[in-house]
Amino acid sequence: MEPVFLRACRGENVDHVPVWFMRQAGRSLPEYRALRGTGSILEAIADPAMACEVTLQPVRRYGVDAAILFSDIVVPYHAIGFGVDVVPGRGPVIAHPFAGRADLERLRDLTDADIAHVTATVDLVVGELKASATPLIGFAGAPFTVASYLVEGAATRDFAVIKGLMHRDPALFDLLIDRLVAITVSFLRAQIAHGAQAVQLFDSWAGALTRDEYRRFALPATERVLAGIADLHVPTILFGVGTGELLDLMSGAGSSVMGIDWHVDLDDGRRRVGAKPVQGNLDPARCLSGVELGVEAAREVLVRAGREAGHIFNLGHGVLPTTDPAVLEAVVRVVHDEGRAGVR
Repeated sequence: MEPVFLRACRGENVDHVPVWFMRQAGRSLPEYRALRGTGSILEAIADPAMACEVTLQPVRRYGVDAAILFSDIVVPYHAIGFGVDVVPGRGPVIAHPFAGRADLERLRDLTDADIAHVTATVDLVVGELKASATPLIGFAGAPFTVASYLVEGAATRDFAVIKGLMHRDPALFDLLIDRLVAITVSFLRAQIAHGAQAVQLFDSWAGALTRDEYRRFALPATERVLAGIADLHVPTILFGVGTGELLDLMSGAGSSVMGIDWHVDLDDGRRRVGAKPVQGNLDPARCLSGVELGVEAAREVLVRAGREAGHIFNLGHGVLPTTDPAVLEAVVRVVHDEGRAGVR
């Protein structure tokens, strides 16, 4: 029988509700900080032995039902030399942001050699997880979200530069997106070829778009990415932040599972996406005030998840750095013991 996480992704009945956490690899774990020290995250990702160990640490500590690769959505763009760094406290920073047609040449095809360190990590992790049959989730950034970083030059609150490009020169925007679709498909296919059993597509900033903008500038690219790996027959998860008003549109993009952030009650989210399995959606901040309150919040999510099959418990975004690991340990226990969605 398949692992419980994969069965839930397919909307099948399960022995217990599966759980994993976005950004579970690292962030709040003391063993992660001891291993990483103060080095660059991109340097850590480039070291397969270290990246493998970081990927495995939360599986050992929390007993989650899936591992997620220790990586970052800008890794392929760093690998092709676009000029990306990940700055502590700021996130991805682009030395020379995308500004015109000449910059398209900087977005060359992604080769296997470019990401040999990533696939080597996948190989190591899959080998380590084989005995427990714990699946590995690979991931990538969705084209619109990656475009936001490449054009803005860093994280932004107003998205003024990317929206200016979209509306001022949609033809150039489309050419940019074409390059990002190709790179994203290559990156995901490589992870799957080396043993990732599911993948998540992070469209983290799609919530900055209106419905019309999402239809025109983001949805088609997401559809193309998901279509580009459909022949590999692995479950796919699509997730964005602040996307409650887009869930019905996003659910039609072709993913197996819709990730739902904490802004939407899970029962409402399930209605918005229809029959598709869902993932989510505990507010990460609810895990900052101790075990008792964290468990109380998890139980609220489980109630809203109901009893129908097709729920993967997760946070509504990533683990916050100051989270006490004991809270997440307790959340995993209560989800496994009390979750009822699809449990027969």
